[in-house]
Amino acid sequence: MDQQRDFPGDIKFIVKDNVLAFTSPEGFDIISSAIFNGGARHIKNVLNIGVPPGYSDVALHMDPMALITMSAAKLDLKKDYLAMVTAANVHNFSLVSKKNEECTVYIAATAGCSHGESSGETIKVEEILGTINIIVLIDGAPVQSCLAAAMITATEAKSAALHDLDVRSRYTGDLATGSITDSVTVATTGKGIPIVLGGPASTLGQLVGACTRQAVTEALLKQEPEWINRSVLDRLRERKLPVEKLASEVSKIKGLEITAEELTELLKKDPSALASLLAAARMDDDYKKSLLPTDFASWSQITACAECKKMQGYEAVELPPFIKDALVKILKATR
Repeated sequence: MDQQRDFPGDIKFIVKDNVLAFTSPEGFDIISSAIFNGGARHIKNVLNIGVPPGYSDVALHMDPMALITMSAAKLDLKKDYLAMVTAANVHNFSLVSKKNEECTVYIAATAGCSHGESSGETIKVEEILGTINIIVLIDGAPVQSCLAAAMITATEAKSAALHDLDVRSRYTGDLATGSITDSVTVATTGKGIPIVLGGPASTLGQLVGACTRQAVTEALLKQEPEWINRSVLDRLRERKLPVEKLASEVSKIKGLEITAEELTELLKKDPSALASLLAAARMDDDYKKSLLPTDFASWSQITACAECKKMQGYEAVELPPFIKDALVKILKATR
């Protein structure tokens, strides 16, 4: 449903068809990573444009301006606007606001993370899905460096929201820091006493961080509610440990042969076994990054009992050590 809300100083928040926008006849000072008219500038309209159903990836990437200009025209705009683009439904937005004695912060977020990534990993793009776009509107007077700091703070808060939901990279299974096409725009009315600091510990930054974390979480769960309802097996699959791989690897051990279907049924009947596997996966996350605590002289002492190591085929099992140990013990208890 299309909607419009009025904000202080003739600012309007509009959602119409596939366009979400903040508009102001006085305009905003902005810093933005938007695909169209991003950068640092003064502009009257900030747009977040959703890709309509049926609009192909090829058409979008060959000529993104066709979609952008067509969508801006729905708000009677031909100039003086910036545009971010998202595959998420803009009607699944979240709008969160907080204020203090210096300013009021409004965060409008749309989010999808079916193409999550962890920044710094090798990425080979095969398709583009999701996208997390964030508009930070500050009714106050942050200086330009403060706008840049607020942009970083919003990005950190976005990643924190994904960590809260244990969203994983589709490339490596590591914790996701975002999706591959995310964008952030920070806009300000420029009214009030100059604000210098926008980092996470600053007065402004705490508003930006709290609102962004909440808005991204809410928008993501509107767009993709499955993030809150995943099973343990789903969460292992996201870590590149599907049940088919677990069954195939553990079946290398003589006496523990099992099919993926049999393992699935066994685990679904034993919640404590599922909990053990998820806990083991979390330990393997630390193991992979060399972050294991130093409480034990040798981690091999607790990741495999002496009896397990003597099992024929045990050394051939290629699974992370804690998952391997937990899975072997679960199956041994049933034999």
